Amino acid sequence: MPRLFTALEIPRNAAMSLSLLRGGLPRARWIDVENYHITLRFIGDVDGRTADEIVDRLDRIDRPEFQIRLDGIGAFGSKKPHSVWAGVSPSPEMYALQAEIERICQRIGLPPDPRKFTPHVTLARLKSSRVDDVVRYLAGRGNFQTSAFTVPRFVLLSSRESVGGGPYLTEEIFPLHEALSVPSVSSSFLQPVKSLA
Repeated sequence: MPRLFTALEIPRNAAMSLSLLRGGLPRARWIDVENYHITLRFIGDVDGRTADEIVDRLDRIDRPEFQIRLDGIGAFGSKKPHSVWAGVSPSPEMYALQAEIERICQRIGLPPDPRKFTPHVTLARLKSSRVDDVVRYLAGRGNFQTSAFTVPRFVLLSSRESVGGGPYLTEEIFPLHEALSVPSVSSSFLQPVKSLA
């Protein structure tokens, strides 16, 4: 069974901006542009029955679409960096969606995710990269930011056993509903009412 995880997709224009960050870091293995994503919950290897139950429960999620933007870059592993990432602007709706997915996974019987949810897009995996090189790379790109974009859905992705970084296969798509906009009060409603007398 493939390894499963839920994720948000990165639209093409934001992915192109991320791709410009590739290069300039010795011994980095850069993630292919088509594999950029924001992991919401790593599920792992599960049997077919559990996978079907996860899909059934995720399909019942009823949440609005929301906006995020990619903002800043950093690295995991301060003394021995193992990956470089782009950050994600905080979004209450994204955190609420992630928390609901986490609750669903635990109700099905999966153990709690031991890692705190830190939304990010992995740009590169590092193997024996020097800390100085990573610091220099990050310092030159610290003001990275994309325009805000709408997240209209989340997906269930699978990956085969590999060293990480794809290729990923979209197993299921879960649309979010359109966010209700608050109608503006028309100025015609604010006119004084004329007396009929």
